Amino acid sequence: MAGYGDDAGSTTVLDALSLTIPDGGITVLLGPSGCGKSSLLNLIAGFVPLRAGRASVSGRNIDGPGADRGVVFQDDALLPWLDVLGNVALPLRLRGLDRAAREERARHFLDLVGLRDHADRRVWELSGGMRQRVGIARALAADPEVLLMDEPFGALDALTRERMQELLLRVWTATGKTIVLVTHGVEEAVFLATELVLLSPRPARIVEQRPLAFSRRFAAGEPARRLKSLPEFVAVREQVLGAVFALEDRAA
Repeated sequence: MAGYGDDAGSTTVLDALSLTIPDGGITVLLGPSGCGKSSLLNLIAGFVPLRAGRASVSGRNIDGPGADRGVVFQDDALLPWLDVLGNVALPLRLRGLDRAAREERARHFLDLVGLRDHADRRVWELSGGMRQRVGIARALAADPEVLLMDEPFGALDALTRERMQELLLRVWTATGKTIVLVTHGVEEAVFLATELVLLSPRPARIVEQRPLAFSRRFAAGEPARRLKSLPEFVAVREQVLGAVFALEDRAA
């Protein structure tokens, strides 16, 4: 991917950037603030056009939004006039599924995110973490090939954020979805990523790309807090944190 610029090319956001996202993994995009992480995610989502280069999913060129890509935003973007079940079932309703089929599928994904008993509640009655669970369930209900997540836990308190990280890994284990996630949290990135991509200041280039195994170890049964306290986890976290700080200093 290359050459995306905003406002008629006044700023080059991504340049000479080539990235292959492994199927069935969690690719986490990390880098200094404003480096282009969300722009890259928006390109994959099809929300903004490429001015040069090529972006594709399973060999199909990306030329706009599509059902093969589900998106979870930092702002949950739920519809307040619908209840929880109605929000999750909405993409299925737009697809033309009958009411019984779409509600059955919606309840399945509400169960997956731990909200089956909240199907009839209004979204404004829910906590921030619960609203994000609804957003994840809604994105999954459409059965996308790729789940795109832009700072999905950034607005949550620290404890809820940790719980949501664990929930995401359980959902990933259950569904096998390919996930691309943007975050500013270094510890979150190290914990969640099967593939960590570190981007340079704008225009973004890939500085480092490394596989990580902590998410798979959690999926295999190791407790999150134990993993995050391991010397090897701390060492990787500090290495990545040092690299991000160095990139921010370079951009200043």
